Amino acid sequence: MPAETSASRRPIGLAIFLVVAGVLGWFASFDLTLERIETLIDPSYVPSCNISPLVTCGPNMASPQGALFGFPNPIIGVAAFVAPIVVGVAILAGARFAKWFWVIFNLGFALALWFVIWLMIQSIFVLGTLCPYCMLVWSVVIPLFWYVTAYNLKEGNFGNRGASREIAAMAYPWVWTLVLLSYLAVVVMAQLRLDAITTILQTL
Repeated sequence: MPAETSASRRPIGLAIFLVVAGVLGWFASFDLTLERIETLIDPSYVPSCNISPLVTCGPNMASPQGALFGFPNPIIGVAAFVAPIVVGVAILAGARFAKWFWVIFNLGFALALWFVIWLMIQSIFVLGTLCPYCMLVWSVVIPLFWYVTAYNLKEGNFGNRGASREIAAMAYPWVWTLVLLSYLAVVVMAQLRLDAITTILQTL
């Protein structure tokens, strides 16, 4: 059997990452949903993610920001994180998707990133808390967006051609630096606003 060409090669590494990140995001969303249900059943229930006054999820879940569309935000994650899992498994099984599909898939992650950034701002600057499961969701949405976007640029799925694809292909192995810089930006915001590092170290 002839080797797969560059144009037809399946993105196995990306597929595995989609599955792993999707599972982590789904787990965090599902557990937050269960915790919210418990607090609704028993108002005196203390969520397992309430570790300290700073590292806690209770205030986030009970706040208006925790139900932006009229229902608990984690329900969105329970539904949405199925998508990268299914797409990743499908690629591993041999599926290939059209360019329009990748563009729509990318748009979904762009919307997810926008929502996550809004939640970060609300959590850090308004509520003054760091929700553990929320942070797990943040930590998977950020690289999902960067890697899917970089893959689409590399493959020309946005209609880009020639030099831009070559540049994207050369930059693709270094996408992790964008992820780390994004993480660093979140850490800096939390530290400047909440003195998070000192507070967490004192808790340990």
